[in-house]
Amino acid sequence: MINLKFTSFLLLLSIYIFNDSTAQTQVDTLSTNQSLPFKIQSLIIPVSLISYGVIGNDNGALKFVNDHIKEEVGEHIDDKFTIDDISQHLPYLSVYALNALGIKGKHNFRDRTVILATSYLFMASMVNTLKYTTKIERPDGSSRNSFPSGHTATAFMGAEFLWQEYKEVSPWYGLTGYAIAAGTGAFRMANNRHWLTDVAAGAGIGMLSTKAAYWIHPWLSRKLFGTKNRNRKTSAILPYYNGHQVGFAVSLKL
Repeated sequence: MINLKFTSFLLLLSIYIFNDSTAQTQVDTLSTNQSLPFKIQSLIIPVSLISYGVIGNDNGALKFVNDHIKEEVGEHIDDKFTIDDISQHLPYLSVYALNALGIKGKHNFRDRTVILATSYLFMASMVNTLKYTTKIERPDGSSRNSFPSGHTATAFMGAEFLWQEYKEVSPWYGLTGYAIAAGTGAFRMANNRHWLTDVAAGAGIGMLSTKAAYWIHPWLSRKLFGTKNRNRKTSAILPYYNGHQVGFAVSLKL
């Protein structure tokens, strides 16, 4: 399940208050509104993955694949691995780590954090809505919130984020992120926590959430921060969801 308290924290973190100092202004001017152009073909992979997961919940042949993987896991894997609890976060954290090491990506701290927060909000909303409406039982029978895989969605959200920020520096950064995301999904099945259909849908949702965040970022940035007189004191508003309540976080500097 997606940690919605973490979502709220991430959203609040993304509210950036402008500093009047010249040094801060110079940092902020770095590529603030680079957008990802919408291309219909970019929907093919995430939509296909989500469709596979949705159809697989009622399709006999795809259910057979799910059951076969569960049987293989039960026969050949005795030990459970908790690395997926950590690996789901590695791709998006890598963006901040690389920047800390001086390897600059596409956006500055403020803008990439807004993008990440928007991605997480989209992803968490879709994942939790589906979990509590489909009520698919997990392979281990522990609960009925299996579909889709939140761990996998988080990992692929981060992998797409890493790809978009660093594909122009080196595609290997993004490919590494996707390898970690795929491994996260594999461990979710190996731990008997998710079906293949859960993992496929989670991957598609994660990718789509980040793509959507990049598409709307220029508009969202203008709404939150404006585009003129970057040195003036400003205010910002961003939505949040803490698991029980929906609202807006407000930051003012007068």
